[in-house]
Amino acid sequence: MEKKRKLLTVLQGMIVGGTMLVPGASGGSMAMILGIYDRLISSVSSFFKDVKGNFLFLALFCLGGGAGILVFARPLLYLIERFPMPMMYFFLGAVAGGVPLIFSQAEIKKVSWKVIVYILVGIFAVCLIGLIPEGSFQSDMEAGMVSYLMLVLAGIFAAVALVLPGISVSYLFLVMGMYDEIMRSISTLYLPFLLPLGVGLLLGVILTTRVLETAMHRYPQATYLIILGFVFGSMVQVFPGIPYGVNFAVCMATFAAGFCAIRYLSSKEN
Repeated sequence: MEKKRKLLTVLQGMIVGGTMLVPGASGGSMAMILGIYDRLISSVSSFFKDVKGNFLFLALFCLGGGAGILVFARPLLYLIERFPMPMMYFFLGAVAGGVPLIFSQAEIKKVSWKVIVYILVGIFAVCLIGLIPEGSFQSDMEAGMVSYLMLVLAGIFAAVALVLPGISVSYLFLVMGMYDEIMRSISTLYLPFLLPLGVGLLLGVILTTRVLETAMHRYPQATYLIILGFVFGSMVQVFPGIPYGVNFAVCMATFAAGFCAIRYLSSKEN
């Protein structure tokens, strides 16, 4: 049973890693949908409470995530470029498949105005990301300390998107005007750019996970409902429009496939 749990953690990491490659898609949303999100948050924010167990869990998850990025990068890029609308509907189906799980975690006994408000807050927060002026965090590497501080700040912002479901890290980097430079820096291993960005990411992840874990313990229903709003907001971001003709049937089939796949995986976690 323990071995099956470890394999499932690696598989979930692969799915989350692959999801992060989809434009507008959120790895955090997929982690929430797969039922592994709470464990990820607590493993980071309370790492020293169980160093061995948390390290093993995070190592397995990161191993799967890295493998997912490497394995799915080319196939996903090909499929998204060749069949953009069916692939987006597959992702929408996957997100829809995880909504019942998030609802159950919120433990909603009756629908009230508070439930709707919390969900709307989450949707509104995701929509605000699109209002960030493009290129806000672009910096001239010749600007010295100011440039490095801007990169640290950008890393903190990116960490928030990395941890919170419904917000795409790649989309945020595009909005900040940093995506191309990050890709070049990774390909050339340009450390003067990557190190301050990494410092910001690390600080942001630690701070965000601690805040989230506290919120989940003290205000579980409100937190999960806002997260559900994040997830709905991400669906709005990637919605490709309404298909027509034969494409409609294909998109409905891919939507159903995504929905069933995630329902199956999330049931295995519980």
